[in-house]
Amino acid sequence: MNRPTGKGTKGINTLLTHSGYNPRDYHGFVNPPVVHGSTVLFPDARTMKARNQRYTYGTRGTPTSDALAAAVNELEGSAGTIIVPSGLAAITVPLLGFLSAGDHALFVDTIYFPTRRFADTMLRRLGVEVEYYDPEIGAEILDLLKPNTKLIFTESPGSNTFEMQDIPAITAIAREAGIITMLDNTWATPVYFKPLDYGVDISIHAATKYPAGHSDVLLGTVSANEACWETLWESYLTLGTCAGPDDVYQVLRGLRTMGVRLERHQATAFEVARWLEGQSGVARVLHPGLESHPGHAIWKRDFSGASGLFSIVLEGGEKQAHAFLDALEIFGLGASWGGYECLAAQVSLADRTVSARNYGGEIIRLQIGLEDAADIIADLAGALEAAASA
Repeated sequence: MNRPTGKGTKGINTLLTHSGYNPRDYHGFVNPPVVHGSTVLFPDARTMKARNQRYTYGTRGTPTSDALAAAVNELEGSAGTIIVPSGLAAITVPLLGFLSAGDHALFVDTIYFPTRRFADTMLRRLGVEVEYYDPEIGAEILDLLKPNTKLIFTESPGSNTFEMQDIPAITAIAREAGIITMLDNTWATPVYFKPLDYGVDISIHAATKYPAGHSDVLLGTVSANEACWETLWESYLTLGTCAGPDDVYQVLRGLRTMGVRLERHQATAFEVARWLEGQSGVARVLHPGLESHPGHAIWKRDFSGASGLFSIVLEGGEKQAHAFLDALEIFGLGASWGGYECLAAQVSLADRTVSARNYGGEIIRLQIGLEDAADIIADLAGALEAAASA
């Protein structure tokens, strides 16, 4: 069980650099040890029976996992954090922990597709009533509540099309009704948005993305407030979803530079997005930090920054989209994001239900990496020419 150390108010980069581990605890080495372990020995039978020592078994934590969890706690302002093997596990573990047969759960319609797949298959099979809501519903979510509503699952901005939700309005209604709220905060990270400060009970991250930062690790974190921490911790122990120490260490190492990397991702993404807004062949740029975005006012009110991920609506059909993607040289074509390199992907919105609409073209999601902005723009300009010629 990992809790904040209470170091007081410090800047975000100071917290990222120093949180979670005191070098004096381990001979002055600036990084914690990578502990590979399952069995932990006890000094005597009495201690073993009482489990009266800090570490009792590998699934319950090690110095390595504690260092990362404590760092995330300081960033989130949470009562406790669990570390799981993937971003998807960070979604499924708390859902399994807090939902039971007969419960009603509301999910935003613009969620990460694997979240929807889990809700529509596993949760429905287990007897949970799943319902989707429009991301722009705000306080009107009150009209969807039922006597058996147990949980609201949010993601802001939304996957692929980046709709902004009025999180304070939703959490105020949920808290009044005794409903648990969860938010997938992978896009913003705790650097640019702190869900628990806005009334969210549980904050979820795919640490695979910006915390790891190098496209080589799968990991997830889940942080809870005081009211939900014990249930989250017990669910984690029951499901046995602990992460390997090498992956945990890699994410802790990536966390130290996440702030400065995000500054670069953000600055370059804004430059590229604003350039794209004026280009022929681009119908729309879907970036909540742009004044043209319908959710810009909410983003400006609640968020302190933006990451490097946004989408464009490319004029034409699939032929033009494929020509655009195939002409890219700096951008790789692949899933995930948050690494140091530019990525592009054509996304499908076929899973949308209550928020389904025609965007007037193919959606291309762009992850803006750490490359030079001029080179990124030149690559996109060539791709737009290829699309226009298709």
